[in-house]
Amino acid sequence: MKKKTKKKHIIFTIILIIIIVILLTLIGISSINIYNWHKDNKDIEEITETINKNVEINDIKDSDNQNITIIKPETNTTNTSIYWTYTKMDLMDVNLDELKKMNKDTVGWLSVSGTNVNYPFVQTSDNDYYMKHSFNKTKNSAGWIFLDYRNNLDIFDKNTIIYGHSRIDKTMFGSLKNTLNKSWYNNKENHIIKMSTDKYDSLWQIFSIYHLPNTNDYLQTVFNSGEEFKNFTSMLQNRSIYKFETAIDEEDRILTLSTCHNNTPKEKLVIHAKLIKYSSKEK
Repeated sequence: MKKKTKKKHIIFTIILIIIIVILLTLIGISSINIYNWHKDNKDIEEITETINKNVEINDIKDSDNQNITIIKPETNTTNTSIYWTYTKMDLMDVNLDELKKMNKDTVGWLSVSGTNVNYPFVQTSDNDYYMKHSFNKTKNSAGWIFLDYRNNLDIFDKNTIIYGHSRIDKTMFGSLKNTLNKSWYNNKENHIIKMSTDKYDSLWQIFSIYHLPNTNDYLQTVFNSGEEFKNFTSMLQNRSIYKFETAIDEEDRILTLSTCHNNTPKEKLVIHAKLIKYSSKEK
């Protein structure tokens, strides 16, 4: 009996040691992850401060610019429609020259009303690099906001796509979750996205917001016909958690913002907006 008791005690001790080792390992890994997360956040904060010191953001009124183009909807839109209220909003103009000196991949600046999104965005030859690198090209789990490598900002593509991580501290695209709040939706002034690039300052009206399990069907950029594009945008509108009552025509150009939802890579939060007004920077 003593031998069996001793053997049981040895087995129990071994199991206990294994459990302790596993717990210590998990604690160590968690501590490292927490340290790295805070370090990445601090780096992003410092980079953002440097960016803001080197950039000037200006509101451009229609009276200040003669190159304004308003996209008139082909479908019936009454003169009292909020669409026309949106088209009277100021454009945002950002000179990207200093930012390009910091990072030659800089292609534009994005601002989403009712959120913290107010950043330059970048573009490179793939959709992977800026998932793990910040604006200064150092490795960072926060990544940076970036344009799909297939898009060309010299023209307005049928679907311009911008990606960003959904950070818990609401940096990058983390504050896009604000759009899921009814209070955000109820403020109609929030339904606008502003963008500034080398060639254009533009205004976009949101027409769909939703979250769904991971899929890439909303990332299409080329369409073979106006009908295919119309069917595509109808799919996006039907998914929306809100009814924006925004008419989309075959000739429209749309903007897509894509991020993770609930910190789950397999679930996406997606926002779509259509181009309603722009100004050419070319003189």
